[in-house]
Amino acid sequence: MADRAPRRTPRPHHARVVRAERLTPHMIRVVLGGETLSGLPLGVSTDHYVKLIFPAEGVSYPEPLDMEAVRRDFPREQWPRTRTYTVRAWDQEAGEITVDFVHHGDEGLAGPWAASVKPGDGIYFAGPGGGYAPDPEAGWHLLAGDESALPAIAAALEELAPGATARVFVEVAGPEEEQKLLTSADAEIVWLHRGERPVGEALVAAVTALEFPPGDLQAFVHGEANFVKELRRYLRVERAIPREQLSISGYWRRGADEDGWQASKREWNAQVEREQEAAEA
Repeated sequence: MADRAPRRTPRPHHARVVRAERLTPHMIRVVLGGETLSGLPLGVSTDHYVKLIFPAEGVSYPEPLDMEAVRRDFPREQWPRTRTYTVRAWDQEAGEITVDFVHHGDEGLAGPWAASVKPGDGIYFAGPGGGYAPDPEAGWHLLAGDESALPAIAAALEELAPGATARVFVEVAGPEEEQKLLTSADAEIVWLHRGERPVGEALVAAVTALEFPPGDLQAFVHGEANFVKELRRYLRVERAIPREQLSISGYWRRGADEDGWQASKREWNAQVEREQEAAEA
């Protein structure tokens, strides 16, 4: 039997900034376009994401960007860094993707980039990925998350069938961070203002206090890993919701940047699964 050829990492896509605008004090929208974007396999999931690629400071790479060549020819400290963001909207005809960024001043990598970009600025990205979309056969939908999950929640609301039952909880810093969410569903949307409380505290309290509507639930719960862990246990153990009806994941974790979180996420999730299996036993 012949040896299989090694699997090659797909070349990243190149895009240019079409426009950018500030939606709220801490949310910036950037629209990306480019000749190759119209062929992207987008539109099936409402949680599609891309991995934006940021060059190491002071380092230039051969064009077009080839990540395998970079990893082969450059020392690790000069490799680009990636940041994962949900595709808020996709315009196939125009070949444009919309990405919303949470911005906290000079903190982080992608937020400051979004705050400073101008039309014509270029960026590479990998993807898309994604795996969740509202099931039209579900009895009702639960959508819950913090600011990092808001783009995916907004996209899901827009895709819900007219009259579909949804309970939506979005935790943000304060009332100034609320956005107008459009949907044809029968959706009760609750904005939770965090204030000085820890991320997710208000969200966990609201979801666990919810009187569940009748029918099979499909849930989308994403955001900071610690509150996601609490709600995963609540839904899986206390409410006995089957795993296949849940889309639950920590987008980020307090005290870790994305590099640190991605490095530890597999073990974190494995530990969560072990704890829940013990609780279910």
